[in-house]
Amino acid sequence: SCGAEQEYFLIDAAFAHLRPDILLAGRTLFGASPAKGQQFDDHYFAAIPERVQVFMEAVEEKLYRLGIPAKTRHNEVAPGQFEIAPYFEAANVAADHQQLLMTVLKSTATKHGFTCLLHEKPFAGVNGSGKHVNWSVANATQGNLLDPGSTPHENLNFLLFCGAVIRGVHKFGPLLRAVIASASNDHRLGANEAPPAILSVYLGTEIETIFEQIKDGKLDGIGKAGLMELGLSQIIPYQKDSGDRNRTSPFAFTGNRFEFRAVGSQQSVSGPLITMNTMLADSLNWVAEKLEAELAGGVEKTAAVIAVLKDLMNEHGAVVFGGNGYSPEWHKEAVEKRGLKNLPTTADALPYLKDAAVKTLFESTGVLTPVELASRYEVYAEQYIQSIEVEAKLVIEIAKTIIYPAALSYLSDLGKASSLGLDDTATTTIRQETNAMMAAVSKLGVAISKHDFADIETHMQYLASEVRGLMDETRAHADVLETEIADEKWPLPKYREMLFIK
Repeated sequence: SCGAEQEYFLIDAAFAHLRPDILLAGRTLFGASPAKGQQFDDHYFAAIPERVQVFMEAVEEKLYRLGIPAKTRHNEVAPGQFEIAPYFEAANVAADHQQLLMTVLKSTATKHGFTCLLHEKPFAGVNGSGKHVNWSVANATQGNLLDPGSTPHENLNFLLFCGAVIRGVHKFGPLLRAVIASASNDHRLGANEAPPAILSVYLGTEIETIFEQIKDGKLDGIGKAGLMELGLSQIIPYQKDSGDRNRTSPFAFTGNRFEFRAVGSQQSVSGPLITMNTMLADSLNWVAEKLEAELAGGVEKTAAVIAVLKDLMNEHGAVVFGGNGYSPEWHKEAVEKRGLKNLPTTADALPYLKDAAVKTLFESTGVLTPVELASRYEVYAEQYIQSIEVEAKLVIEIAKTIIYPAALSYLSDLGKASSLGLDDTATTTIRQETNAMMAAVSKLGVAISKHDFADIETHMQYLASEVRGLMDETRAHADVLETEIADEKWPLPKYREMLFIK
């Protein structure tokens, strides 16, 4: 089953129409950070703006008519950012509903004078948007096989299925990173409220303790999580949730399911779901073979399960991590001590679709043939290349035809003012930044004209490092100009105008 939370931004359509980057790339390629962003958390905890509330109700009515069960609506962390979440459904149905949901969001936004941005990072410096894919497996007789129940240390079904997930994420972590890789999602992974590009599994204190015990060859169980006391006489103490959530983990256990938090907000959930289901099937085959061998040798059932899971944790337990996934210490430990892959860009991740183990995984389970897998690699790579090339061309066009003329016009005005004996520090800054911006634009133009690459991988790496680096350099100078040029002379809607909906 699947329940995919959908995050998105809304901005006034009038602003979007004045931004070529938003219209053609879905994100702002230029834009200085406003004095106030999300640092107060006031948008997250505030009431939904009335105009947005009307939009949300219209969306939900359309979804209801389509048979799509929307459940939750709320503000998200960044100003102008919101979320809608559905009920859990069969994964096949949920994937179709997810595609319809994105279409309904965009079409309804247009009718209400908004533009709905599903890009993973439409605004630099504030939270990006994801699609948190809540995923579980169930059958007709035992229900949710990832539900630990009140005594998880005694729930052998749960322990085996949870162990199978741990093995799958460890063995196929680079594959999971590859299926959520895109030019847009690269901006989000590793940022605030988005998981890093290192695939790890968060289990929560209780479940992690159980698996650590199993790794040591025993299963003692653990005590209760304790009471939550708020110190308010009006609210009685209540039992703490032993699992809770770790928002820095890309693959977190959240009570009775796993939440794949790294999926991009504008991506289809089909690719991640296919991958998770396939890696689970492979791991269950492995678990079944081991378990059958233990039982055939006369080992009692509980002891056999512990023996299998002990081998599993010794081999794959390195992927379990409950700490801060953003910390530099974890990045170093993950790679150097645990042997996990850190794949920050799509160019780093996509080649794993060609890995021999990945080919064997899909072919042995009858999910994808090698040719079908290769076709996906080529399509994803082409999308990545074309996305960055479009953005690079837009950076050049906007810098040359919109920002540069504005800088020249304002310099002319400052030149007239200098005759009054005023300080010309601003003139010097604007002149220097304009020259630096245009120099970067010139280098960027040369960079995107290069096409003599040995293969697709080399081309992607070049775009990820050289071209994106020059795009960032151009933007850095333009964003300084935005803070120096008179507001009435700046030709593009600013962040402070677009993000705060009235």
